[in-house]
Amino acid sequence: MGDFGPAQLISGLCHTDGREPFPVWQNGSASPCFNQLVLGVLPHVGMAATSSFYLSIPRFIHPQTSPPCGWSLRTASALITALLFAVDLVLVTLQHRGDMYLYVLSDSCALLAWLLHLAATLVLQKSVFRRSRGPPALLLPVLLSVPNLVFLLVGDCCSEASLSLFEPLRVARLTLAMARILPLMVYVVAFAFPCIGDGGYALHINAADEAPLIPQSSHPDTGEMVAEDGSGCISRLFYLWLDPLLRRGQRGELGRPCDVYHLPQKLRVSVVQRYFHGCWEASQRGAGAPDRQRDPWPQPVSRNLLNGSWTSPHEEESMELRGEVGLLRVLHKAFGPRYYALGGLKLVGNLLGFVGPLLLSRLVDFMEDKSSPFSQGAWITLGLFASTLLSAFLRNIFSFEVSKVALSARTALVTAVYGKALRVGGGGLARFTLGEVVNFMSTDTDRVVNFFNSFHELWSLPVQFSIALYLLYLQVGLAFLGGLGVALLLVPLNKVLASRILDNNRHMLVYKDSRVKLMTEVLFGIRVIKFYHWESHFAEKIGRCRLGELSHLKAIKYLDAVCVYTWAALPVVISILTFVTYVLLGNQLSAAKVFTTLALVGMLILPLNCFPWVLNGILEAKVSLERLERFLKLANQDLEAYYSRVCPEDPQTCVLMKRGRFSWRPDPPPEGEADPAPARGSLQLHGLDLSITKGSLVVVVGTVGCGKSSLLAAIAGELTRPEGELYVEGREGGFGLAAQEPWIQHATVRKNILFGRKYDPDLYRTVVEACALTDDLNMLPRGDRTEVGEGGVTLSGGQKARLALARAVYMDKDIYLLDDPLAAVDTDVARHLMHKCILGLLRGKTRILCTHRIEFVDKADVVVLMDNGTIVKTGTAAEVLPLVEATPKHRKNDSNAAQKGGAEQEEAEQSLSNEPAAEVEDPPHLSGEGEEQKQTGGLAWKVYRTYWAAVGGALALSVLLSLCLMQASKNVSDWWLSHWISQLEGNGSSPPLGAPSPGSSPLRLLSLGPLMSAISSLQSSPLTNVSSEVEFYLTVYASIAAANTVFTAARAFLFAYGAVCAATVIHTRLLDRVLKATVGFFDTTPLGRILNRFSSDLYSVDDSLPFVLNILLANAAGLGGTVLLLAAGLPWVLLPLPPLALLYLRTQRFYRHSAREVKRLCSLTLSPVYAHFSETLGGLGTVRASRSSARFEGENVRRLEQNQRCLFLSNAAMQWLDIRLQMIGVAVVTAISVIAVVQRQFSSVNAGLVGLSLSYALSITGLLSGLISSFTQTEMQLVSVERTEEYSTALPTEPQQQNSEVPPSWPERGQLEFRAAVLAYREGLPNALDGVSLLVRPGEKVGVVGRTGSGKSTLFLALFRMVELNRGQILLDGLDISAVGLAQLRSRLAIIPQDPFLFSGTVRENLDPCGRHPDQSLLDSLELCHLGQVVSRMGGLEAAVGERGKSFSLGQRQLLCLARALLTQATVLCVDEATASVDQKTDLLLQRTIKENFHSSTVITIAHRIDTIMDCDRVLVMHGGKALEFDAPATLCARDDSAFCQLVSGGGGGGVMTK
Repeated sequence: MGDFGPAQLISGLCHTDGREPFPVWQNGSASPCFNQLVLGVLPHVGMAATSSFYLSIPRFIHPQTSPPCGWSLRTASALITALLFAVDLVLVTLQHRGDMYLYVLSDSCALLAWLLHLAATLVLQKSVFRRSRGPPALLLPVLLSVPNLVFLLVGDCCSEASLSLFEPLRVARLTLAMARILPLMVYVVAFAFPCIGDGGYALHINAADEAPLIPQSSHPDTGEMVAEDGSGCISRLFYLWLDPLLRRGQRGELGRPCDVYHLPQKLRVSVVQRYFHGCWEASQRGAGAPDRQRDPWPQPVSRNLLNGSWTSPHEEESMELRGEVGLLRVLHKAFGPRYYALGGLKLVGNLLGFVGPLLLSRLVDFMEDKSSPFSQGAWITLGLFASTLLSAFLRNIFSFEVSKVALSARTALVTAVYGKALRVGGGGLARFTLGEVVNFMSTDTDRVVNFFNSFHELWSLPVQFSIALYLLYLQVGLAFLGGLGVALLLVPLNKVLASRILDNNRHMLVYKDSRVKLMTEVLFGIRVIKFYHWESHFAEKIGRCRLGELSHLKAIKYLDAVCVYTWAALPVVISILTFVTYVLLGNQLSAAKVFTTLALVGMLILPLNCFPWVLNGILEAKVSLERLERFLKLANQDLEAYYSRVCPEDPQTCVLMKRGRFSWRPDPPPEGEADPAPARGSLQLHGLDLSITKGSLVVVVGTVGCGKSSLLAAIAGELTRPEGELYVEGREGGFGLAAQEPWIQHATVRKNILFGRKYDPDLYRTVVEACALTDDLNMLPRGDRTEVGEGGVTLSGGQKARLALARAVYMDKDIYLLDDPLAAVDTDVARHLMHKCILGLLRGKTRILCTHRIEFVDKADVVVLMDNGTIVKTGTAAEVLPLVEATPKHRKNDSNAAQKGGAEQEEAEQSLSNEPAAEVEDPPHLSGEGEEQKQTGGLAWKVYRTYWAAVGGALALSVLLSLCLMQASKNVSDWWLSHWISQLEGNGSSPPLGAPSPGSSPLRLLSLGPLMSAISSLQSSPLTNVSSEVEFYLTVYASIAAANTVFTAARAFLFAYGAVCAATVIHTRLLDRVLKATVGFFDTTPLGRILNRFSSDLYSVDDSLPFVLNILLANAAGLGGTVLLLAAGLPWVLLPLPPLALLYLRTQRFYRHSAREVKRLCSLTLSPVYAHFSETLGGLGTVRASRSSARFEGENVRRLEQNQRCLFLSNAAMQWLDIRLQMIGVAVVTAISVIAVVQRQFSSVNAGLVGLSLSYALSITGLLSGLISSFTQTEMQLVSVERTEEYSTALPTEPQQQNSEVPPSWPERGQLEFRAAVLAYREGLPNALDGVSLLVRPGEKVGVVGRTGSGKSTLFLALFRMVELNRGQILLDGLDISAVGLAQLRSRLAIIPQDPFLFSGTVRENLDPCGRHPDQSLLDSLELCHLGQVVSRMGGLEAAVGERGKSFSLGQRQLLCLARALLTQATVLCVDEATASVDQKTDLLLQRTIKENFHSSTVITIAHRIDTIMDCDRVLVMHGGKALEFDAPATLCARDDSAFCQLVSGGGGGGVMTK
């Protein structure tokens, strides 16, 4: 031991001669000892020291951008190099050579050095070196390690032992050394070219490259980051830029739309909108596409973008699409070049898809041929790896880029449709229903966008089909024609099926549209339905529509089942026919041929099945494109041409009409297109001569339907002007319009009044006071910050009218168009509005007021009398009023000029589209009574149980059983083929079949021993006849295949039947519960949200859910069968499968959390886009009159941007998952081929089973990604079940029990008594009735007065038990109504509600929905209501009333509701301001009609006109929910302190009535 020194240490370490322990040069190269210790260990020690130094560099807490590409590549290179050294270290220890310790030392140093270097690169990426290539000191040790690698490779290549296959460990080490070349080269290149982009545009929105001074949390705020832009190429390739968002989703923090990334620059809505507009103009000029880069990314984007107050710098820029340009041409110019270029990626990806089967064939040949060199197997394996890897990347890039083009196209189309709707002339819009226009934005746009996914398939599928056919011909010669014949026979079958499905789909959509339209009307008129107890009738009516819809759905599902059956059974049938033909032609099957053919047949099926659907998708897109084009070609409103520019002679003239003729009808439609405008009786204004002086008050009077509202619309520019002249001074500034039917936005009261203008506290207070809203705001829970429901659902009629008036007044315009704002308010409030607002605050403005309140006409400067669409008389009140009052009675019906498209209503009616996707609910940024809660987290098991129960337990089990049998029979048929091949090869030409093949041992893993022995026992003696042997194998194969087709058919049809059963059950439960829900539920829930359950959610349950669930079950079964067969064919595959499965589960769990939340956000942000569009169309007249179009367009851009953000990230998340699953698939394919090649070297391998395993492995990527995407999609669609189930189980319902003791004749007398009745609408709200006690005697006529909100209408709601009393009693003929069943109570009472609601259909259906009365009774009731001539002119009882009664004016609708009540002949009649919109003379006639027809009934009338109730027996004065006065009118008028007396005399409006 004493002689031991450095020389002995080195000699022992290097295993060298003691006399020369440290040789430098040996055999023409550096010695291993010198190479490892000096050229290897020393540079790596230097690398470790340098890297350690940089580990302490200060880091950013928030890295704002993805690192430049160079850093990513260097990080990856360092990681790979470290892994290679780690593997080499393991191999060295296994090799156990003399110089083992030398290599252990050098490898350990290298491993440590590269790990430290990896850590240093990661740290430097988050430091000040981020936007540079980093310190040069890092590169030096890397370069110094290169000589070590060079000498190592030279030495090993010169050694024969290193190249000998008998020493696999040395060969493996040489391979690892060679593999180190690539990462080192990448590292050096990445250092030289770091790919540092411009730091000016960074991933973080608020800073280019700086960390926040005060970090808000340990996680980056994804809501302030921009997607993709600024990311390196590795980050883009693997979607690493998405990781922060996915991690946030995993933490459950993706709750709001503002939590997701912003769109990349090129996808921003404002950028795409301007680019598309430029392309439109360029197409008109015939120029090229504009440069998209001319619009640089606005920097920096402020936080205003996040809180919704952001406005585009180009917002005021006109985006008007003028002229007739082909939409396809513009889309081609805008997106064509980029989209067509992606076709190259598609082609290469498809071609690489065929490399797999070809290499599979070569690999199976290699397995069978024992003389083939090992290197051939290695090259084939490498080829499989490279082709699948490259194919994965290309297909992923193609899918993502196409989705980006489609997203841009969607942006362009949605903004174009919205912009056109704002600008199109009023006549042009009349050609389409509101539902159709909303469909342009939703359905038609989606279909055109889907074209982008279909077009490349249109050419690529035939290419795939042709290549697959050619390769099949190379494999089996002409034998492929047998299978091809069947496949080609199925093409016409597929076409027939596709056309039948489309045909049924069209019919189903007709039923669906009518059901949703009917449901929309039911929801709008739910109060009327409940008042009249029509729930069961409408449930039956909706049920009939649903039945028709389900009959076609059933046909579609069964036709789908045939498609599924042919799709699943076709591969087996084609394979059988091909192999049978091949064998009968005298050829012998081989493993290579069989499994290559199977793989190619699989590739052949896809184009055959997909092509008809692709074609249909393109045809649908063509139809939608033509529809959109027709809409976009409509002429825009040309106000320059509409208004005359010639100033009148009198400078004081503000509005001048000369021989004006105006019409609601559009311009003549294009040739061949039907004119949908109502032709018969369509109102026209004609012969109009009118001059209005600046600052004057002009009052327009006339009977119902004479054209007053049309006159205002003509002045505002909403009509067409065939002839005459119209001059309006200062029209550019717009008008202050208060429409007859108030249009209220879904926003707070304050936002409704401000309407986009700046808040001026003084002006605001003055306007609120002038419009008598002060007390109303004090009563609201949050004052003027209370959110108003959809269409003003939470406000009374009077409040809506005054809110619309306040909005118009706050606009501070020069001209005001006021369409009967006094109709819906009581006399006292009307007087206040007249004096404080119209004559007070608006003094000096030009005011044109339409009204039936002739008591205020004397205040006018000019009075205009209209009749039948023309001006009869213009003059002072003294001149015109005698004509109004002296109108001959026989002319009363002539004045109701009959049908028009909106003569007495504001042209744009707040309505809901019948489009399923248009869910009208709260924008996410608003909070209040209507905001919908987004479900979070995973789906509860209850949802799965609900759907299982809806399908039916036994049926669901049958579906699963048939699915398992189908998959098992498919796997067994493929296994039988491999067994056949094995027998052929094992037995030579034709030995006894019973002898087991030596290569069949792996089959034991599949536990098929019993089957094998059963097969063997079938043969009692060895078979010598080849044909009988072949016949036996073919018979068994065909039998298994036949069983497979039976199970496939059973599964397809059972599943279709189950889907229809579930759809039926879910709709029935939902409809039943909603119709039984309390009125309070409808008051607090936006109708669009309820409608969404019946449209888009039910569409998911009917169609989308079964579709994706079917795919999920097929994928799950397919994956299970694949894994079992892989394990049977190559047991060694079980080694890499568990870690890959673990990785798979972790990846999908990581993905699913975020994908689910982003998908929910997509749905949540889509609703406000359609809601805003529907709302805009509803108030188009107001928006355009006030010149607010630009602001509304900006709001549309903002909402669409929110939705596009979520959609983009949903697409990106799918691709994030796809690329990872593709990598797992690549790993599986490579692992199987490597295992097969290695196993062949050491033992005999069953080529048949290897071929079978590989042919299955090639499809594993598709199965893996299909399983996750279908599972996620199924979860998404099950959200619809969750939403319908929420309504089916959790809605508050009205009591349904009946009282059998109530006599059929009750109530006989009509005596009504309130005993200390207390009622509050909801907890926390003030009492609407506060201790009301009163007794109404049988047959008494009682009038009810009181200001808005005093509790008048609440009396009726309490009487009909629409809202239950909190305390007290209501007795009807001495019976407490709370003890009576709701159906019994409501069917015995009659009411004429405040809002006249008509259902689309005939006059007959509206008067008598249940068909209980003869025609003569209906005609009599119409005559009594002075509607007989109007209705007969329209076509009698079968005349259509239009959508929500739009064929009638508002006053005529009120008269129809009165006629409906006259038919009931009830003992108690409630009249709620039913004649507010009719002229005074008609009102008096109607009161007489009611008195005569209900002379023995108890009649309670709420009225704002004192004249209406002056002849009542008694008058009830309500105030603050209390009965203030209740006595005869004469008695009350005789008392000086009576509130009613003050009201009648108009004495100052003081006291309680104005409070």
